[in-house]
Formats: sequence, C-alpha cells, structure tokens
Amino acid sequence: MPTPSLPVLDPTAAAIDVGSEQLHVSLAGGAPKVFGTTTGQLHALRDWLKENGVRSVAMEATGIYWRCPYEVLEQAGLAVVVVNGKYVKNLPGRKPDRQDCQWQATLHAHGLRQPGFVPPAHLRRLPDYLRLRSAPLVMAGSHEQHMQKARERMNLKMHDVISDLTGVSGLNMIEAILAGERRPETLLTLCDPQVQKKKTDRLRAALEGTWQDEHLFALRQAHELWAFYQKKIAECDPATEVVLKELAGPEDPTQPVPPVTTKRGGVNAPQIAGLPGLLWRLCGQKDSTTLPGVADYVLLQLLGEVGSDLGKHWPSEKHFTAWLGLAPGSRQSGKRRGSQRRGRNRAGRLFCVIAQSVGRSVDKALGGFYRRLKGRRGGLVANLALARKLAERFWRLMAHGISYVEQGLKKYEEQVART
Repeated sequence: MPTPSLPVLDPTAAAIDVGSEQLHVSLAGGAPKVFGTTTGQLHALRDWLKENGVRSVAMEATGIYWRCPYEVLEQAGLAVVVVNGKYVKNLPGRKPDRQDCQWQATLHAHGLRQPGFVPPAHLRRLPDYLRLRSAPLVMAGSHEQHMQKARERMNLKMHDVISDLTGVSGLNMIEAILAGERRPETLLTLCDPQVQKKKTDRLRAALEGTWQDEHLFALRQAHELWAFYQKKIAECDPATEVVLKELAGPEDPTQPVPPVTTKRGGVNAPQIAGLPGLLWRLCGQKDSTTLPGVADYVLLQLLGEVGSDLGKHWPSEKHFTAWLGLAPGSRQSGKRRGSQRRGRNRAGRLFCVIAQSVGRSVDKALGGFYRRLKGRRGGLVANLALARKLAERFWRLMAHGISYVEQGLKKYEEQVART
C-alpha cells in the first residue's frame, strides 16, 4: 500500500532566510534566489515574488533584520508569516542559508509553519516610541546611582534622611552644592517646608561632608548626564501622545467618560494630557485599571506590546499566557513526559513586574494568594503564578469585557479556610 504524502496547501509559498546583508528566497522548496537588503533590492524582491504569483511568505524573526522586508512585503499585499526558528527541526545538511530557506519554504507550502504575533501596522508605531523611552529611563537610573556613589564618597548622608534625592529638595541641594555652597544651614533652606519642619537636625548632620574635588567632579558629571536623559525622556512624551491620538480617534461627547481612578502612575509615567481618556477609547471603553496593579502607564505599555484586540490574536486565555511565557511548557517522547521552561517576552516580564506590586498589597485577594503560595513554593513560583492570573484576567477583560471585581483579602481567606 503506498504511503500517503503530505498535501501541498500552497504550491507558490515562499520562504526567506533573513540576514543583515543577504536574503535567500525559495519558492516551495525550489532553488534559492539571493537578494540584497537595500531598499532597491527589497523592492526587486517584492516585484519578483508578485511576478511568480506568490501570496504567502514565511520568514524567521532574526533580530531586527526581518522588519524592513516584512514592511515592504506587507504593503504589497502579501501575507507575511513571521515564525519562530526553534520550532523547526534542525536536520543535518540544511544549516546553510541556501538549504535552510528551501526547507522553510517546503514546510510553509505544506502548512507546517505557525505564524507568530506581529502587531498590525497602525499599532507598531506605539511600541517603537515606548521602547525608545525606556532606554533613557535605564540610563538615568544608572547616573542616579553614580550621584549616590559620589555623595557617599564625600560622606553626605542625605539619602538616610530624604527618600527621593531626585525630588525637589534633593535636586535643589545638589545644584547648590555644585554651585559652591557648603554650609548645612543654607542648604537646609532649599528643602521643602515639611522637610525643614520634621528633619532639620538629622539633615543638618547629614550635610557635613568632606568635599573632595574629585568626588565633586564625579557628582557634577553624573548630575549633568541625569538631567540630559531626563530631557530625552520628556521629548518622547509628545511624540507618543500624537500616536495615541491617532489610534484612539476623536473624542465623542455622546460616549461615556472614563471612570475616575485613584491609582498613581509613578514618577516615570509619561506626561500626556488626557492619557486616561485616550486609553479608554483605545481599549474600546473597557476599564483595564480595575485590575490590581494596572495603572495608566502600565496599561499603556501593555497595549504597546499586545494591542487591544486580544480575542483576535489569541483564541483563549491559555493561548495568551503560553505566548507570554507564563504557562508551564511540556514535552513528550513516547511514554516519557516532562516540563520545560518557557522564555518570557516583554509583555510576560511586564506582568511579572505587576505581580510583584500586587504581592505587596495588604487588602487584595490576589495579594493573599501570592503570600499563601510563597509560603509553600517560594517567591519565584508565586510571582509567576500571580502573573499568569493577572494575564488571564486581562485577556478576559479585553476579549470579552469581563471586568475584574475585587473580593477583598478577608473573603479570600474565608474561602481558603473552607477548602
């Protein structure tokens, strides 16, 4: 009896092995053709694919090199499938680029390449600005530590008295010190009145430093670099606001207004006028800030990574948590079964950060869940489990409009006691 073969679902399916200088392209496993990566070569690739009747193209997500070919082919109306290379069996003899693109095209022609999530074109601008904004945030934090080191070398114990040295009082004193002021009494007058009222004696003692020139030089360098990155962070906010307004659309006075929230956005939150209303319209009038730990800035970052149409891209909450890397992976070979770790992407790591905040809450049911699991399995397992719960509830809200209702810590403990 003849062995049945796999059906060819798309005889014109193509695959591209993406590199920084060359693109190896194969049609349904045929002999590859090589193109360059300049704009003119990308347009030649587009025209060649259309001449051969190609409707779908597969490529691996190789660094950032796949983005330009993806955008050119997407604008040409081709269905571009971005796949994960680790899901392809690495067979002997198919490692070079020429053989690899043929193997990829053969798999794609048989419908064996599963597409990954790529945000629609109109949404991809938002994460570009948000990720660009995160880089100077990290650098500013590093130079804040450098300022702290310089103060410590001069034995200025300001951090023992004032919690935020990049606030108004801390910055006023640092700028005065760099201008040549050394008297603690004068520096005290630059602080907030509440600080002067409650912490005068402690702060006066903390401001008696040694004032070495090399450490003052280090403090000046760190302060100037910190201020420079603060300026760059502020420049990103208007550009982000423009994109948000385009995505959210014009405000409709007949529609309900977003509910007032008491959650604070944090010191690093973007300064965007009307941010709650923009997010409200972008989410389809779903209030995601009802979820514990999700304020406007956190919601903005989540929307930049996953968009607002979660039900379209992930059929269920299990698919969503698996894509985030928050669900346990499994493998099976014959009768042997085991688990494997999943790598968490940016959105998955963001849910883990939210879980850390919720785990510290004293009145939330999910905070009680975190502490109960932490006592049995440890903090890492508890953080991952809580992050998955938060992601599930976020998917339910965005996909089906099921709002989260906080039941409170007391009710949760009563339920646990009954089980």
